[in-house]
Amino acid sequence: MRTKEELPACPVATTVSLIGSKWKLLILRNLRIRSWRFNELKQDLDGISQKVLTDSLRSLEKDGIITRTVYPEIPPRVEYALSPIGKSMEPIILAMETWGKKYQALLSEEK
Repeated sequence: MRTKEELPACPVATTVSLIGSKWKLLILRNLRIRSWRFNELKQDLDGISQKVLTDSLRSLEKDGIITRTVYPEIPPRVEYALSPIGKSMEPIILAMETWGKKYQALLSEEK
């Protein structure tokens, strides 16, 4: 996790620095539902490259937002899930979903 000194002073900027990328938000959206394996996420997140997915997962794990569990199987199975800190972000994701639906509806009414 980052130290307090590494984070912006503004709480909104702190949140944006942790989850502010398009891909991180979509990863969190998926992990709200259940644990996912790397290839499942890659297939579901249309357009994400393997490098961006890897970097995003590593960053979210480093910041304590997700957990990475390696199962001792052959071949090894790795699953990603929300950590308790990540679960505490659910209201943010839900609020974004609610607002997005309202905005989409508003645009549909204008046609």
